Amino acid sequence: MSQTQAPKVRTTLFCILVGVVLALVAVVTDHWAVLSPEVEHHNATCEAAHFGLWRICTKRIVMPDSKDKTCGPITLPGEKNCSYFRHFNPGETSEIFEVTTQKEYSISAAAIAIFSLGFIIMGTSCALLSFRKKRDYLLRPASLFYAFAGLCVFVSVEVTRQSVKRMIDSEHTVWIGYYYSWSFACACAAFVLLFLGGLALLLFSLPRMPQNPWESCMDAEPEH
Repeated sequence: MSQTQAPKVRTTLFCILVGVVLALVAVVTDHWAVLSPEVEHHNATCEAAHFGLWRICTKRIVMPDSKDKTCGPITLPGEKNCSYFRHFNPGETSEIFEVTTQKEYSISAAAIAIFSLGFIIMGTSCALLSFRKKRDYLLRPASLFYAFAGLCVFVSVEVTRQSVKRMIDSEHTVWIGYYYSWSFACACAAFVLLFLGGLALLLFSLPRMPQNPWESCMDAEPEH
């Protein structure tokens, strides 16, 4: 690797590392979306929910005197109850999510997220080996693994978004309001950093092209 390429590669790997951390945070947390039912009476008790790829949490909130007809915000104090989705843990009870959305959406989003973590592990292994063994060519498969991981995160985000949309549009649910929370934002940022970082790492790790028309690839400066 030339001296001009090394700083670019290190900067790109740092951005990818931030994307990896954000992807891990998004996968293990349960604040992808917040759902709110309609509140008909002021000072009434309502039950809002927030969920991630594996778990849903409901929160019983006493609404203050407000003109807002939705339950929340979720940051208000109240009794909280969390459970894993029934299709991941049959012993748990999560009737709300089982009734209000198709479980295929949840399973698909979680499975694709696992694929993303697998690509991240393979990319990180290649990147570490490239530095320890001085084999710069391993950065190229690493860059592809990171780009594939970013694409998987994007697909997981889109599946979750479609799931929320179907819940809100369905006539068989109590949810009338929703918004995407910080776990969803972490996933979106992880997609951008992993995908663009992977493409940039691929470009920076390629061999130097001949600088003159008469300079052949064999005469170009070798990689170190």
